[in-house]
Amino acid sequence: MTEPQRPYIGGQAVLEGVMMRSPKSFVVAVRRPDGSLAIREQAWGELGGGLKFLKWPFVRGAVTLVESLWNGYSALGFSAEQAMPEEEKAKADGAGKAEDLATTVTMVISTVFAVGLFVAAPHLLTVLTGRLLHIALPTTALLFHVIDAVFKLGIFLGYLGLISRSKQVQRLFQYHGAEHKAIWAYESGGPLTAEAAQGFTTLHPRCGTSFLVMVMVVSLIVSAAVFSQVPQLSVHLWLHNVLIVLLKLPLLFPVAGITYEIQRATAKPGCPAWLTWLAKPGLLLQKVTTREPTLDQLEVAVTALARALAREEGRAAEDGVHIVQSALVPAS
Repeated sequence: MTEPQRPYIGGQAVLEGVMMRSPKSFVVAVRRPDGSLAIREQAWGELGGGLKFLKWPFVRGAVTLVESLWNGYSALGFSAEQAMPEEEKAKADGAGKAEDLATTVTMVISTVFAVGLFVAAPHLLTVLTGRLLHIALPTTALLFHVIDAVFKLGIFLGYLGLISRSKQVQRLFQYHGAEHKAIWAYESGGPLTAEAAQGFTTLHPRCGTSFLVMVMVVSLIVSAAVFSQVPQLSVHLWLHNVLIVLLKLPLLFPVAGITYEIQRATAKPGCPAWLTWLAKPGLLLQKVTTREPTLDQLEVAVTALARALAREEGRAAEDGVHIVQSALVPAS
């Protein structure tokens, strides 16, 4: 495909595999215990049935975030099932499963956890900081939102540091690196093979890690601008802060929309230098969230990406799960 026709490809590491998404398709490739690859292909689930206004700039970012959360949890569920040894899988199948329900429950629980950890907790810690230091920290003050952002970043870094100690998460980070290398190989216009992808970096400006770091910066600016105009909502300070936290939730959507546009701009050639600087902290943090992958992990990422591109070019296989033999790992 010529350069203007080349679709954006995004991805996500999953358990023992990689999910790749193109504008129209959603492909997950997972390494099974016997060395073969389980590939699930389907159309990308669009929010709102593909309504045009949902693709407008500053709207599409929030829409993409919701779609990615839903499809991402679905991909994680599939990867967990396929990476499971056959005897454990048989027990799980015998117990019965309802994938859509499980995905919904997982998404709800994870979202509540994330909101509590990265929205409510930093806000509470900022309020407590003002009390402990005996300084006035009204939610209308810029300083309140600066301290809130510092706590948010600290919690995020602490969370990453904690989970990165797990061997399973370290393997997930290797697949994250494989995803980035495969996308670089595609975007370079060279051959899309595991061997060719090896030579690229594991860092990518359109990564979700960079997105989250930019979200914190944009959230600081938006919150400071909005809440400087919001008066005391209750004579009870605790209730006022609860209401402010609740008001922060709908703000996540415009924040996501703005961040999405900034991130896309930083990934384009000729981007202004001041914008590229916004991507640098996220790229630095990717040194934690990505690891150098093995050749067989790159094979998984390249396979998922190649199948997503095939669907974009009209060479789609039937929707569903396909098992293929690996060129690198012999069947056990």
